[in-house]
Amino acid sequence: MPTFSAPDGTRLAYRETGTGAPLVCVPGGPADASYLGDLGGLSAHRRLILLDLRGTGGSDAPEDTSTYRCDRLTDDIEALRAHLALPAIDLLGHSAGANVVTQYAARHPARVSKLVLITPGSRAVGIAVTGEERRALAQARKDEPWFPAAYAALEALTRGADADSDALTPFFYGRWDEAAAKHHADSRPRNDEAVALFGSEGVFTPETTRKALAAFPAPVLLLAGEFDLNSPPAPTAVFASLFPDATYVVQPGASHFPWLDDADRFVATASAFLG
Repeated sequence: MPTFSAPDGTRLAYRETGTGAPLVCVPGGPADASYLGDLGGLSAHRRLILLDLRGTGGSDAPEDTSTYRCDRLTDDIEALRAHLALPAIDLLGHSAGANVVTQYAARHPARVSKLVLITPGSRAVGIAVTGEERRALAQARKDEPWFPAAYAALEALTRGADADSDALTPFFYGRWDEAAAKHHADSRPRNDEAVALFGSEGVFTPETTRKALAAFPAPVLLLAGEFDLNSPPAPTAVFASLFPDATYVVQPGASHFPWLDDADRFVATASAFLG
């Protein structure tokens, strides 16, 4: 697995798969990039550079744990760009990883040629998702056999009570089957400290980030899953409105991992945008 040195000396790893122009991919979690796979076959169109976030997968844990903060992770993307010797990069972020790449784009607009945000987290731009929005969206799946236990857990969570997180899991997949259950088991975040520090106090400066994105020169794709409770379509549409040149797409039948729910549709959308 190739590695490079972050600004603080931490050795970071990435996977490469596919052919064509490079696309740097930043996972959510924070987790290693293995759960992204080849993004449903997008590797047939682009050479995917899949970064393991620090302290996960093949990447070392840092001596300074404050570098697990989302805003500090942007330095790792810049170091990877320099390591790849690219003047600018096509950049993809999934879920919480979208917060990282959004902050990177705000700070280094000339270094991003195209930006892809897949079922994006939106804390970096101050867009909140309400419990009411999540419950209303969840009702679209009320006829599925796992729904009663999952919805009870969702209601508990939105009330601030203890909730069975495993019961919620089917909501994150457009189809809850053996393949989805295996993907979930294989993609759990593996570094609790990194997860805890990712959104530390002061990490997000939404007003500053929004101002920067209002002048962002590159085209942006924001793709939401029709049934995604984590990053619902409506808040993702608001997110898209912050960019001058944004394409907003809702993938039917998909949830938080749209390349698993309908790989052909996902790849067609992403590859058409990337060119």
